Amino acid sequence: MQEMSRIFLMLGPGVRLNMGLLYGGSGAARLRLVTDETSSQPPPGALGHLRVADFSRVLAGPMATMVLADLGADVVKVEQPGVGDETRTWGPPWWGDGDEATSTYYLGLNRNKRSIALDLRDLDDLAVARRLALAADVVVDNFRVGTMARFGLDRETLAAEHPGVITCSVTGFGSTGDGATLAGYDFLVQAMSGVMAITGEADGEPTKIGSAMVDNLTGLYAAIAILAAVEQRRECGEGQHVEVSLMSAALAGLLNVASGHVVADTDPGRQGNRHPSIVPYQPYRTADGVLAIAAASPALWEKLCEALGRDDWRTDERFADNAARMVNADDLEAEIESVLATNTAAGWLVVLRAAGIPAGPINTVRQAFLDAEALGLDPIAVLDDGGSTGGRTEAFRSVRSPIRMSTTPPTVRRRPPSNDEHGAEIRAETAN
Repeated sequence: MQEMSRIFLMLGPGVRLNMGLLYGGSGAARLRLVTDETSSQPPPGALGHLRVADFSRVLAGPMATMVLADLGADVVKVEQPGVGDETRTWGPPWWGDGDEATSTYYLGLNRNKRSIALDLRDLDDLAVARRLALAADVVVDNFRVGTMARFGLDRETLAAEHPGVITCSVTGFGSTGDGATLAGYDFLVQAMSGVMAITGEADGEPTKIGSAMVDNLTGLYAAIAILAAVEQRRECGEGQHVEVSLMSAALAGLLNVASGHVVADTDPGRQGNRHPSIVPYQPYRTADGVLAIAAASPALWEKLCEALGRDDWRTDERFADNAARMVNADDLEAEIESVLATNTAAGWLVVLRAAGIPAGPINTVRQAFLDAEALGLDPIAVLDDGGSTGGRTEAFRSVRSPIRMSTTPPTVRRRPPSNDEHGAEIRAETAN
């Protein structure tokens, strides 16, 4: 089966008929009505040709689909009637007033999406869900293993009518082994994956990371896998099923720590803010605060010695190379901090950056955004479309995508939807 083409018929100002991807064999042409991007809306982005049926909720799945949506994909979020995505109620913090108040947790993961409320246990709603899935390029879920198959929304069932469909499942611990029956949450997987064992002070308790990094990694891996499957479909005309588990993503996210275990059979513990393989690479105290200094190469070490006025460190046997500095990290910390104590953090930051040494303050979240703004990163995206969020008619602010593209950059085109906000229009589209 070969993917043939995508056809657009202009029906009038601002409206076009998108016949989607045409497949040979048993694959039927799919029709859907979309808004023409020649209007005042931002361009659709690199993935403007993709439609995603998103049955996921909470974080990892919605993170994956938001990445696709930011890049232009038409993402339809399927939610439970009444309650919607659980994260709508995961506050504080909240945005909005009264019954319309929504958690900022939900708002941070669901921009650029449309919402429809469907009860998959209701036969009529299930029929809508099935039509939605059959009209999609990609179907994403993070239900318990077997749930999508029970509703006839799994890859095998859908592919009988739509061989080009790509399905993606986010699981906690895989779908085939003993972990298939276990529920997965970010904190639980941080505990089980070794992340907490290597996080925290050396003599303290295992500590979780301050944000949901396992969910975040899993969502990013899922987005990458989906795009790889889309590219493979372009070549052969057929979709496939992809899966990413929280546990596997967390283990992969251990990076050098995991490699140390797999290759050299180490079992690392906590080292506080020190690096297991590089010195100096940690926070150091100054006269009035703390600076993070990352002299991670021999050349940077030489520059640090010069910037701090301690050329004698270069010939000191304790600090002659990285291996020696690892052994004598306590001595070097004391030496560096004795020099840094002669000036403020701000003063040393000027000196170190002028010398080309990576250094920076330990910011609060507020300070981090101010710092990013000052550095020219423009970290906040503002959508001032006259709409409302949480009942407030104000511009919608969200964290800008870190992706920069010269021709088809990510955009913020839609506010995070209220539950079933687009239900009527999506039902009309799938009825055709």
